[in-house]
Amino acid sequence: MKFRSLISLLLCAGISLADEGMWTFDNLPLTQLAEKYGWTPDQEWLDRVRLASVKFPGGSGAFVSANGLVLTNHHIARGAITRVSPKDRDLVKDGFVADSREHEIKIPNYELRVLMTTRNVTDLVNIVAEPDMAPQETNIARKDKLEQIRAVMASSDANMAFDSVTLYNGGEYWIYGYKKFSDVRLVAAPELQAADFGGSQDNYTYPRWGLDFALLRVYENDKSYCPEHFLPWTKDRLKADELVIVSGHPGATFRQQTLAQMEFARDFTIPVRMRFQERQKAAIEEYSKTNTDAARLAREAIWGIDNGYKRISGQLSGLKTPANITKVAAEESALRAKVAADPALRARVGESWEQIKNAIEVHKQLLNPIQMLDGRGSALLGAANNLARWAYESSLPPDKRPDVSDESLNTRKDALKRQQNVDIGLDTTRLRAGLQEAIDILGSQHAIVKTLTNGKTPAQAAKDLLENTKFNSEDFRKQLLEGGNVAVEASKDPLIVMARSIEAQARPYRKQLNEQVTAVISEHSQRIAGARFAIQGKTNYPDATNTLRFTFGPVATYPANGTLMQPFTTFHGLLDRYEGWGGNEANAEGGVWTLPQRWLDRLPNVNLATPYNFVYACDTVGGNSGSPVINTKGEVVGVNFDSNMEGQAGYYVYDGNTKRSIAVDARAITEALVKVMDGKWVADELLGITD
Repeated sequence: MKFRSLISLLLCAGISLADEGMWTFDNLPLTQLAEKYGWTPDQEWLDRVRLASVKFPGGSGAFVSANGLVLTNHHIARGAITRVSPKDRDLVKDGFVADSREHEIKIPNYELRVLMTTRNVTDLVNIVAEPDMAPQETNIARKDKLEQIRAVMASSDANMAFDSVTLYNGGEYWIYGYKKFSDVRLVAAPELQAADFGGSQDNYTYPRWGLDFALLRVYENDKSYCPEHFLPWTKDRLKADELVIVSGHPGATFRQQTLAQMEFARDFTIPVRMRFQERQKAAIEEYSKTNTDAARLAREAIWGIDNGYKRISGQLSGLKTPANITKVAAEESALRAKVAADPALRARVGESWEQIKNAIEVHKQLLNPIQMLDGRGSALLGAANNLARWAYESSLPPDKRPDVSDESLNTRKDALKRQQNVDIGLDTTRLRAGLQEAIDILGSQHAIVKTLTNGKTPAQAAKDLLENTKFNSEDFRKQLLEGGNVAVEASKDPLIVMARSIEAQARPYRKQLNEQVTAVISEHSQRIAGARFAIQGKTNYPDATNTLRFTFGPVATYPANGTLMQPFTTFHGLLDRYEGWGGNEANAEGGVWTLPQRWLDRLPNVNLATPYNFVYACDTVGGNSGSPVINTKGEVVGVNFDSNMEGQAGYYVYDGNTKRSIAVDARAITEALVKVMDGKWVADELLGITD
């Protein structure tokens, strides 16, 4: 029997291409939806989905019950779960389900947000730009005006948070207003072995069997919050080819960058990040071998590194694919040709691509020095650097800090307030590796290296700084924040002294970067965006900016490994993957395909045919983790938690043939809650079942 060609296989299977676009709710492709899927959401539907969508620190989520229950990913809530774990129990490892609402655990210093209002202020911002202004002056003037508008709106309602939002690389400016929720409590989360089944090995792959979900509840005035809008749990059977929608907060994409910017990412910035992560992971792995506590503490750090490394390695692979670069070059060439044919556009935009290219040449010279003037992997040094920068900049009048807005100062201060105490052993290990990298890259005689090490070995310098600082105390950090620049300048704490030195050395580099790189790229990216608007209209979507977006597509297979990927996985497949690796005993030493004993005991009661994960053709990236996946009725059918390795190139260049997202099926969540996790009361709330 002859094998059919892949093309024939695709045609016979009727494979759908992923639907490109992370659309803002004010500019949805409703005509495209109607023509391709015969469905158009009305305004009531859209408002309900928007107001049920929740912004998490580092991810997304949604209200899923009338009593403030919020769904997200386990890996988005994992840091919070770690913080609320009692000393004698690891809730990340063991899982958690509250016995009742009274036993839900409050998460300290944790805030969720819901987008309530948006305002387009582009005309108000652009009016400040004068024709004879230099790029830096224009950039500063626009930032100042945007901050003024945001500050006025923020002063009108203390219960709201207002963010300035730049879309289309400066083609549009918006103010987004969020309702804040600061009383958030843990309700349910599976064991890590179930949530992260397959670990970093399976990350960004498919088929998958990850029960990557967590449920939290929002409270207001010490009572469970009753949202005006929530997304009900589906009772229907999700099928292959069915249209699904994602409402979430994708972090960042770079599809509107110029060819020169993408080549810079490919040849410089991504390799630099990968180099740093490789060194950090190697150091942490050595530390994890020292004792049981070290292994536990290292687990989360290694997971974070692996997750980021695999993602950017996929991005790099995509940027190294000749067809992708050819596509970008062709689109840029076509746009430049249209600009050149229009005298007005040519006068304003004709030189913008070369200006960006020249700015990148400057950035190449600054990349390594600026990178070394950070926390070097240490959470405490990074926070101390932020404190020193915040203290210095906040002490200056606005006209003396033109590149620094009040909003950015407040954001930095809020981050410092949320800073948690860290394990000194792990932090020292990470700093030692970061200092060694600085020596290897810049040389031991470089002024930055001398500042960082003070003539000591990396190990001794890291040890002296972190074992003798008081900065790992919440009270000490609070004193410095309240004392501001006076307290920071007067402090003799070794870590604060180091942070002041790093901050002073970073300022001239930062100034050069702002003036010769950031301002130039910002100004000319905006000019290019304006040219696109003039030629194409607002028919495209803006790059992701950690703001609420709408994306859609069908549950769909895709070609990989010479075959087609199954749309759904099941509990059957989970057991097969587990047994195929020899079970817990054979897989004990660092294995990731293990299952908790409770699961092994209770799986005989589970309907093994229940769908577990599914793959679908929606356009998502990092930040969409935890996003609700909903059907056209507005019901939750799953929760997004990953995308495939082939799709990581989509951060820069979109390919609908292979770009896929991966979700936990809603049916797997309820099956696990009821039959494994002792969480029937939570499942009943999701399903709207009352006694």
